[in-house]
Amino acid sequence: MPDQNNNNEFEEQKEEVEKVETSGVESTKEDSDDDYEKICFICRRPESVAGKMIELPNHICVCNDCMQKSFDAMNSGQIDYSQLMNMPGVQVMNMADLENMIPKQQKVKKKKEGEERTPLVDINNLPAPHKIKAKLDEYVVGQEYAKKAMSVAVYNHYKRVATDTMDDIEIEKSNMLMIGPTGSGKTYLVKTLARILDVPLAITDATSLTEAGYIGDDIESVVSKLLAAADNDVEKAEQGIIFIDEIDKIAKKKNSSQRDVSGESVQQGMLKLLEGSDVEVPVGANSKNAMVPLTTINTKNILFICGGAFPDLENIIKERLTKQSSIGFGADLKDRFNGDKDLLSKVTTEDLRSFGMIPEFLGRLPIVFTLKGLDKDMYIKILKEPKNAILKQYQKLLALDEVDLEFDEGALEAIAEKAMKKDTGARALRAIIEEFMLDIMYEIPKDDSIGRVVITKAYIEGNGGPVITLRGQDVPRLS
Repeated sequence: MPDQNNNNEFEEQKEEVEKVETSGVESTKEDSDDDYEKICFICRRPESVAGKMIELPNHICVCNDCMQKSFDAMNSGQIDYSQLMNMPGVQVMNMADLENMIPKQQKVKKKKEGEERTPLVDINNLPAPHKIKAKLDEYVVGQEYAKKAMSVAVYNHYKRVATDTMDDIEIEKSNMLMIGPTGSGKTYLVKTLARILDVPLAITDATSLTEAGYIGDDIESVVSKLLAAADNDVEKAEQGIIFIDEIDKIAKKKNSSQRDVSGESVQQGMLKLLEGSDVEVPVGANSKNAMVPLTTINTKNILFICGGAFPDLENIIKERLTKQSSIGFGADLKDRFNGDKDLLSKVTTEDLRSFGMIPEFLGRLPIVFTLKGLDKDMYIKILKEPKNAILKQYQKLLALDEVDLEFDEGALEAIAEKAMKKDTGARALRAIIEEFMLDIMYEIPKDDSIGRVVITKAYIEGNGGPVITLRGQDVPRLS
């Protein structure tokens, strides 16, 4: 009997502990959900739009409008719901299955009542332009003018956001347009800039954007990606950076008989975003539909940076520069600008209009600057100088195997020459090194006696192999 009583007491204590544990899990879940707005399970509108929600079991919420419509449909319908349960083939809906129907990425963070809007970048801690440029110098080789222009534009923009135009003088946005050949570092510059300032960044491609109603991404999806990058926090997203790459692909099509749904019309649709306005954006999706909640974002303080390679723009610049008389002693030779590497830096708004960009769009991108194409010396610097240079990455990988990796100067020059032939910018360097490092990365873990590997010019040119030194020996061994 005493044993039975002890067992009963033990079972009761166990049940109490389980109740406490489950209630703790539920309270933790409720606390985590408190930071996000409730969303109507039927119409998918957030609480800030639809009003107070009616909470059902299993964390399901329904707005007053949808609940009323449901009651009206049940009262006025021809179906006898009391007989529905007894009909053959009818399954009872399990409410627990509906709990996770609305994914977390479609929930918007609440705006806390009574709390003042705080700028994402504090004006007192905002780094000066020379400090921003110094940080960019650690990661990006060359492009001095581009880094200087970006540093000043970003500094002025976040001063504008922080002060929020406290007086009558309203500072306008400093949106940017970057023009440069592929692989010159446009995207990398923007990524580094966002990392320095610690602000949300969304990178999108203009090639996928189309006019509303056509297959492709809506223009508002650009802002939707920024909202996702800001963890669905609207206030944080309203002070972020949006980089739109391949902006030259939405240029006005010339001599096109078809409807231009991904050209001039997209430029027209983007005007309101660049200028600053309230836009309704889908949460956790690229396009608006009935099953996706919408939220409103003001783009007034979002910094837009557009970038593109603008192929054939050099020919337009060359044509403008050689429009002078071609007869007489003061005439310009037709091929005068053929070897000019800095031809892109002479670009004007008229050249961009000739390319196919509409004047209203260019007017909302007041800061235009160009990036230079890479030469041999810049390729070599990119290989070894930046903080996360490609060579440093491989040296770190092999250091984990306790092997030293070195590249001699001849090898670096040979890699740079191969990259120049590919004509794809800095991206070519990674592809070339991956090709030559494949066998080394495969073979070295096999042999624990290897202590040092030197990549030579002969190995890169295919005339020899790397120089391998064994541990504790000074005599190298040719592979």
